[in-house]
Amino acid sequence: MDAKKRATVYVDSDLHRALRLKAAATDRSISEIVNEAVRRILAEDAADLAAIEHRTAEPEVDFAVVVKNMKRRGRI
Repeated sequence: MDAKKRATVYVDSDLHRALRLKAAATDRSISEIVNEAVRRILAEDAADLAAIEHRTAEPEVDFAVVVKNMKRRGRI
């Protein structure tokens, strides 16, 4: 099992109430719910960073040129 670290996190009272209710309804601890949420956020960030890295090879397109071409083609 991974080593656990203690952290003090201050949340809004309504958020804390929602967390307590969710924990009770799902038979999990608030810590488990928060850990899962943080893991999901970090995974999403990692996916975003990977997408950015993948797109660095794409050529840059000038916005004004795109708008001009769309207007020329009757798209706007």
